[in-house]
Amino acid sequence: MEYGMTVTLHRPFGETVERVRAALKEQGFGVLTEIDVRATLQEKLGETIEDYLILGACNPPLAHRALEVDRRIGLLLPCNVVVRSEDGHTVVEALDPQVMATVSEQPGLRPVADDAAARLTAALESLRG
Repeated sequence: MEYGMTVTLHRPFGETVERVRAALKEQGFGVLTEIDVRATLQEKLGETIEDYLILGACNPPLAHRALEVDRRIGLLLPCNVVVRSEDGHTVVEALDPQVMATVSEQPGLRPVADDAAARLTAALESLRG
């Protein structure tokens, strides 16, 4: 099962993170949470991995629509967007919102997932320019 949308960029990690934030904002998403996985694993386990950041993105009107259909959908919110280094490139991945609709099996979530997917796709595509 494919559960993510991915774009690979030939840009530095830090620059890409800022561009991702701007692209998400353009599509109505704010970043509610940020997890620096690299720093956390280094601090807690002494392990070193590549730059790896998880951004918890939320579009409040879409989140509200989803919660109106299924209050339990909060288990799958916010939309996670990962920015990570890989082989000299920076990879940006977003959880496909269709996963939310599939897991819940609530037909009313399909239009919300479609809207969220379109916005996330637009955000990712804008990074290519």
